[in-house]
Amino acid sequence: MSGDQPPPGEEPVPQQADEAPSWETPDIHGAYPRLTEDQTARLAEHGRRRTMAPDDVLIREGERCEAFFVVLSGAVAVVEDHGTPEEHVLRVHGPGRFIGELGLLYGQVAFYTAVAREAGEVLVVSLDEVRHLVSQDPTLGDVVLRACLCRRALLVGQGAGFRIIGSRYSPDTRRLREFAVRNRLPHRWIDLETDREAEELLRRFGVGPAETPLVIWRDTTLLRNPSNAELARLIGLPSLPAGNRHGDVLIVGSGPAGLAAAVYAASEGLSTTVVEAMATGGQAGTSSRIENLLGFPSGISGAELTERAVLQAEKFGAGISLPLEAAGLRLQNDDHWAVTFADGSEIAARAVVLAMGARYRRLRVPGIERLEGTSVHYSATVYEAQQCRADPVAVVGGGNSAGQAVLFLAGYAPKVHLLVRGADLETHMSRYLVDQVERHPRVEVMLHTEVTEVIGEQVLEELDVVDNRTGRHRRLAARSLFVFTGAEPHTEWLADSIALDSRGFVLTGPEAQEACAHPEVWHGRGRSCMTLETSLPGVFAAGDVRSASVKRVASAAGEGAMAIHFVHRHLGHSAAPGTTGTPAAGGHSDASPRLRPKGSAWLA
Repeated sequence: MSGDQPPPGEEPVPQQADEAPSWETPDIHGAYPRLTEDQTARLAEHGRRRTMAPDDVLIREGERCEAFFVVLSGAVAVVEDHGTPEEHVLRVHGPGRFIGELGLLYGQVAFYTAVAREAGEVLVVSLDEVRHLVSQDPTLGDVVLRACLCRRALLVGQGAGFRIIGSRYSPDTRRLREFAVRNRLPHRWIDLETDREAEELLRRFGVGPAETPLVIWRDTTLLRNPSNAELARLIGLPSLPAGNRHGDVLIVGSGPAGLAAAVYAASEGLSTTVVEAMATGGQAGTSSRIENLLGFPSGISGAELTERAVLQAEKFGAGISLPLEAAGLRLQNDDHWAVTFADGSEIAARAVVLAMGARYRRLRVPGIERLEGTSVHYSATVYEAQQCRADPVAVVGGGNSAGQAVLFLAGYAPKVHLLVRGADLETHMSRYLVDQVERHPRVEVMLHTEVTEVIGEQVLEELDVVDNRTGRHRRLAARSLFVFTGAEPHTEWLADSIALDSRGFVLTGPEAQEACAHPEVWHGRGRSCMTLETSLPGVFAAGDVRSASVKRVASAAGEGAMAIHFVHRHLGHSAAPGTTGTPAAGGHSDASPRLRPKGSAWLA
């Protein structure tokens, strides 16, 4: 097995409270904290003690996490491929440490097996109790959430989890890899073109290259070219519960705007559902560090901000489901809007908040398509950064996202070229980022520079770039290209339903009412279109998808909260939360006492 555990039959030597046993995996960046006595006692109030014998399995790979375990005595090993010749130890934990990672908080299946290596005792706490304590106790919540996020990142870096076998030239391979990366799912990609292991696995499972991409997990589960939804179900990502598909508020999109809307709607008693096509967090969720967000003086990663917001929304009762790709919007009856999805399902709600955000525009230059997803990326996360430790990389863009990516990648790659079409960085990048980028010894800023060709057959080798003032071309050595150019909204499915601006962003307020194709929808309502309301009454837009919005995390979250203010005002003319709007006995609508006026003159 591993030298990280005590020798068989030998009891661990008692240690001081602040001294780690020699066989225990050392703490790395807060990934393996030791709970204080007070924190353990707090958890013990809501749990039970359980004795464990050597080789007792606490958590089994591939099964849903059912409980939170704190080691009170003895030793617990976290292993992969348990019970097979490939079994290997990932971590070993002693007294005071807890077992679990990010999936623990959401009821996902486990990517590892936790097994007792020494007799001892553990504290067992139900996941519902843990989620409640994490949300109510800031100190304990910080310790648990940060550790879970770090452990997920470590699992990803070690290539744990399921395997994706497919060609780098396959669009479906790229689709599966993007879905796994964006949802921070531990996995390993095995390239059909270059990896010898791919051929061995295909022979073992009796499938041919034409049947790829494959998803293989624990050598017992094989999915042939699964949809994103099938992969999500395998891992246990959240889905809509069966039954009632009617509610008060449906939020389409789960970036900062959508999650903020979910928190405020659910906390104020509205039945709230959030649907997401790709991954929670939106573009912000892929950011390595957000430093200009109010309340986070040392910055916060997009992943941590996302997970905190998801926990907060779920604490108040919001339901989150992915992947569900919206495909249409229609009026179901006088007071319900129905959103249909690409899989044929449908959800109705009395109000809809559109918060789909925007995606980075694809760079259209010769040679780029065959390398997208392998050497050309539209986000910069730890997944991509780990491939850049030995070679120079290039980043295209002049905004904050490009600046954040440059600084993050400079922590991995020996050289980062920032290619900016304009004459300076200050036009679109915050001053604090400009200063850091210009001072970083591994970063070279190249102004007035555009990519004209991507060169390389299987991996990126060079970029052909041009000085747009002189027309002079040069070759730039780079093994990865990261693109952060202008954004495009996710509004194709709304083109025939609501008013959009010339770039496809959603119009709101007076502009939306003026551009409304059917002005009669406003007649008789006794009010005009509200600030964040679209050309359809009861349908609102917030965040990057909204025309003329400020493309910042804080403003998106603020708009999400504001949207719920307007939802309340809209619902104040109809039935109470949780009802269908059907007139009560006597022919009068059931007015809600909870929908109190929230007057703000400037929000009119």
